[in-house]
Amino acid sequence: MVRIFKTIDGQIHKIAEPVEGSWIVLTHPSQEELATISDRFDIDMDDLKSALDEEERSRIQVEENYTLIILDIPVTEEQQGKEVFNTIPFGIIITDDLIFTVCLVDTPVLTVFMDGRVRSFSTQKKTRFLYQMLYRNAEMFLQFLRIIDKKSGEIEKKLHISQRNQELIEMLELEKSLVYITTSLRGNEMVLEKLMRNTSIPRYEDDEELLEDVIIENKQAIEMGKIYSDILSGTMDAFASVISNNLNIVMKFLSVITIVLTVPTIVTSAFGMNVGGIPLSTHPWGFWIICGISLIFTFLAGIIIGKNKYFK
Repeated sequence: MVRIFKTIDGQIHKIAEPVEGSWIVLTHPSQEELATISDRFDIDMDDLKSALDEEERSRIQVEENYTLIILDIPVTEEQQGKEVFNTIPFGIIITDDLIFTVCLVDTPVLTVFMDGRVRSFSTQKKTRFLYQMLYRNAEMFLQFLRIIDKKSGEIEKKLHISQRNQELIEMLELEKSLVYITTSLRGNEMVLEKLMRNTSIPRYEDDEELLEDVIIENKQAIEMGKIYSDILSGTMDAFASVISNNLNIVMKFLSVITIVLTVPTIVTSAFGMNVGGIPLSTHPWGFWIICGISLIFTFLAGIIIGKNKYFK
């Protein structure tokens, strides 16, 4: 899908044909749409497709008539009825007259611009627009990190009650999402550092502070991701230890029961042998005496085990 926008009299408008100062949005474009854009604006087809490759790394690439910027953006996916956090590439191509964005999904990073909800936004001011998109992307990462932290807190409360495998699997999924997000943020940081030194994109003094804010937000997101990842990893280790300790307690209890019940089993087995001369075999109270002996030995075994420090 290809959409074209331009700021007219301070308001964003959707237009039919690209003109100077407009913004062309490519969302999951078809092969024909990519070919048309490539031929009409002299943009390499591979550069257009790079943002559609989920394994593409973040980078800046300067060509003769345009500059390509590949970043990672946060997205949510539905897997087995559950919301999973991930990242995908997002491409920005800046030419002398136009700015292009290429992505597999209709990301919230761009929808706020399409809806006109961003102040001081103009498609003609390509450098500021670029920095505003980068800032919005950093904010989205921070928002996703807060959601992940909230979800991990909810799962932790469930673990205090149930300690099922399901909660541990959910914690593992969140930890995996944090790894993806943190890795993407570090890749974006390298792009921002290169952008500071890049001369192919015009830089204006009024926009320098915005770029610095983007770098600060990205660094903050990296720190938050690392902190949340460490907390989540520590929580999983702690609960794994708790579950292992509970298992040891259960096994110890079963071992005690087994040892205690072994004593009357030995006594009754000895008196139950089918041989002549067994004591009390002809006594009228023999059965009850043997039961009494078994109870006495069982009681003594329980006292001995109870005083043993290894079984406490």
